[in-house]
Amino acid sequence: MSQSEWYQMTPEEVLQSQQVSVEQGLSWDEARRRQEELGLNELMEGQRVSPITLFLNQFKDFMVLVLVGATLISGLLGEYLDAITIIAIIVMNSVLGFVQEFRAERSLRALKELSAPNAKVLRENTIHQIPAKELVPGDIVLIESGDRIPADIRFLEANGVYVEESALTGESIPVSKITDALPSVEVTLGDQRNLGFMGTMLARGNSKAVVVRTGMTTEMGKIADLIQNTESMETPLQHRLEQLGKILIIVAICLTVLVVIAGILHGQPPYGMFLAGVTLAVAAIPEGLPAIVTIALALGVQRMIKRKAIVRKLPSVETLGCASVICSDKTGTLTQNKMTVTHLWVSGHVMEVSGDGYSPYGDIKCRGESMEVSKNPMLSKLLEVSVLCNNATLQVEKVEAKGKKNKNSDPISDWHINGDPTEGALVVLAAKSGLTAEALADQFKRVAELPFDSERKRMSVIVNHRSGRMICTKGAPDVLLQHCSYMMWDGKIIPFTPTLKQRVMDANEGMAKNALRVLGLAYRDVKTAERIEEDQGMESGLIFVGLTGMIDPPRKEVREAIAKCRKAGIKTVMITGDHQTTAEAIAKQLGMIPAAGMSLSGQQIALITDEELDAKVDDIYVFARVSPEHKLRIVKSLQRKGHVVAMTGDGVNDAPAIKAADIGISMGITGTDVTKEASSLILSDDNFATIVAAIEEGRGIYENIRKFIRYLLASNVGEILTMFIAMMAGLPLPLVPIQILWVNLVTDGLPAMALGVDQAEKDLMQHRPRSAKENIFARRLGWKIISRGILIGICTLAAFWLVLRTNPGDPAHLLKAQSVAFATLVMAQLIHVFDCRSSRSIFHRNPLQNRYLVLAVLSSLGLMLAVMYVEKLQPIFKTVPLGWEEWILVLVAAGIPTFLMGVGSLMHKPSKKRTLRYSSRPVAR
Repeated sequence: MSQSEWYQMTPEEVLQSQQVSVEQGLSWDEARRRQEELGLNELMEGQRVSPITLFLNQFKDFMVLVLVGATLISGLLGEYLDAITIIAIIVMNSVLGFVQEFRAERSLRALKELSAPNAKVLRENTIHQIPAKELVPGDIVLIESGDRIPADIRFLEANGVYVEESALTGESIPVSKITDALPSVEVTLGDQRNLGFMGTMLARGNSKAVVVRTGMTTEMGKIADLIQNTESMETPLQHRLEQLGKILIIVAICLTVLVVIAGILHGQPPYGMFLAGVTLAVAAIPEGLPAIVTIALALGVQRMIKRKAIVRKLPSVETLGCASVICSDKTGTLTQNKMTVTHLWVSGHVMEVSGDGYSPYGDIKCRGESMEVSKNPMLSKLLEVSVLCNNATLQVEKVEAKGKKNKNSDPISDWHINGDPTEGALVVLAAKSGLTAEALADQFKRVAELPFDSERKRMSVIVNHRSGRMICTKGAPDVLLQHCSYMMWDGKIIPFTPTLKQRVMDANEGMAKNALRVLGLAYRDVKTAERIEEDQGMESGLIFVGLTGMIDPPRKEVREAIAKCRKAGIKTVMITGDHQTTAEAIAKQLGMIPAAGMSLSGQQIALITDEELDAKVDDIYVFARVSPEHKLRIVKSLQRKGHVVAMTGDGVNDAPAIKAADIGISMGITGTDVTKEASSLILSDDNFATIVAAIEEGRGIYENIRKFIRYLLASNVGEILTMFIAMMAGLPLPLVPIQILWVNLVTDGLPAMALGVDQAEKDLMQHRPRSAKENIFARRLGWKIISRGILIGICTLAAFWLVLRTNPGDPAHLLKAQSVAFATLVMAQLIHVFDCRSSRSIFHRNPLQNRYLVLAVLSSLGLMLAVMYVEKLQPIFKTVPLGWEEWILVLVAAGIPTFLMGVGSLMHKPSKKRTLRYSSRPVAR
């Protein structure tokens, strides 16, 4: 039975379809038969991958295989310390990858925990409590306030029922439920008001319902299936490092063959040349690269934690840097998730209410002037009715234990509402003027309540007071006006004429257009003899007081964050389960939607093909009333258009799209465990502005990774060319194998790690996002590596030859020439590392700004001097001490590559298009 049929059917038709009596329920035999046929009411997991298999899969990565090869070569050369170091790097990376994938496997198990453990079911005319997994379609279940709905159900009786469905549909407030059939053919999940869904919570009321779907056929089951069948995206960093590994292994093999052949042809001994060739091959592979990448990402993670972003998967840090679209949930992320009264309409005047969230501090102003409640009887009566016709309470929790204090050195207070958010907004409104339920308790005693329901669309409370009895009513303005005969106007009670009613409806319409949820308030004195029953006219002849307009207000910092995104070339999109009008209004307040921007509803998405969605998606900034399937389609559509998508959410309905996105972001406060487990990043403050901070951090981390790749590979190119040109020219080896390995492990490693924590350049967030398909050597990085590497190699070889040519046949002189080459190569790299800090040249940034880099360079310099001047180390590394003449040659030759390119950069005027250098493809704005 398809879901479209269930909400279209009457209760009688549903019972007939399920062949069950509402008085008797199913028999135990029939329930067992259906369970055997349809299975248990639980979410099934796909085939689990064993932890051992997960761990072994980590060794399939191409770069890991390259490192394994480097380990074998180092072992064959007798460099056991190198081999042990590389093995440690491999194991560390494999353990990190295993932990990330193992945690991701838990997302479905977290989803299963949302299922209700037990259910009250009617079988054979008796109510039983059974495990929820034993429910079958056709079971009659009883659900009360606070119960979790155990399966997808069709309501048969709904007594003041409100269901909290935000985790599934994104609806920001509890949804009232009805029993009538819905005639529409296509109704979105959030509007199927006669159905209840597995995992959602009954916030209010009690009901009797029939189970219509169980297990994997429920809406929750569909999400579980989407999670199982949605593949996680490979991050751009993982893809680029794999590319780099393949390039390096090919280069290493070619170099080994060429150097060995060239040396043998020039009369060098084959064994010695093989040793030199293999040494160069090892030097060509920066085995420290994965470790440095891991360290850079881990340090970035620590910085992001301080900015309220918790990273679950290390590579996702870098992915943030190329995000071109942020798809954000509305409630709680862009907004405060606290319904707040912002406008009043009283006696023809519009009043504005200030204050944030549930904090009872704020002002009521009319035309910019604060209103004194005691001098305004209409406003006073409106606030009084707001408090009396209300079941919510405002509570405060001191958080001084956290060590936080406000400007007045008082403990910060955390205000929250117990009860319905809409009623809570009215309580806070009154509290801003000093009016509370406690203050009115001595004057008014509640006698009775006529509860709100979806048919009446109003609520009334009857109270006793010193002068008699009074009824206070609130409700939808169009309904409430039908029960009002009088109106308070300028402190007087006057007849409620059609003209005045039209003025009220015009005011109501004006508030609604601004996406405000509008409630009308009224009252009248009640005669003691009147019966407290609605059908006896208790709610007639009311005196209309005014209107309240409330909304879940945007977070203050979000507008600035969205503007920052726009400057950085990042498009922000709202995807919400809320109504289209509300979503559009919030988007406009935040400056998210441009004049030509469009919005699309879930119903409209359902009617168009993927191709039609792809054609429109770049122009759409708001998606409203969407289902989990719609969210997944939106993410995939944006990805097909070439975007790197960051998807945020807090509910179960967001989990499939979060998993499919390039970077999934969940809410730390309001997020469900399912969403957190499916995500790569968790916002500990549920704040959109934190996403922007994380993107900025991600961009900085990726640029730092490029910096040390530039440094490592340019250094390796210099080493390789020094050896290769010498072999081709028939010269002696300028560097012995142990010197090459020493440079590769010591001189390269420390400065490269320091580059991993380098400060970002000032204009980082004024660039467009880079393309996810961007090559690791893009934006002239390849040219910088090759050009600097060639210069380093030529200058090193030139210094070697200048010393060697004075006495080429003397072994001691060869040893001095090799020491000069060794010192020149090391010094050239240590100078070059400061050049790598800037995308332009060494002259464009303060070289002392990164103190870790300065310390790393000094450490490498000290180690080099130790190798050359400590007598016990000289025989091992084949070095001799140098005099001041040799040091002058070394410093001049080492400085040429960096300073020559730096002078060229100063003479070259940068292009005006520089700020758009991240991507050549169009970025949605």
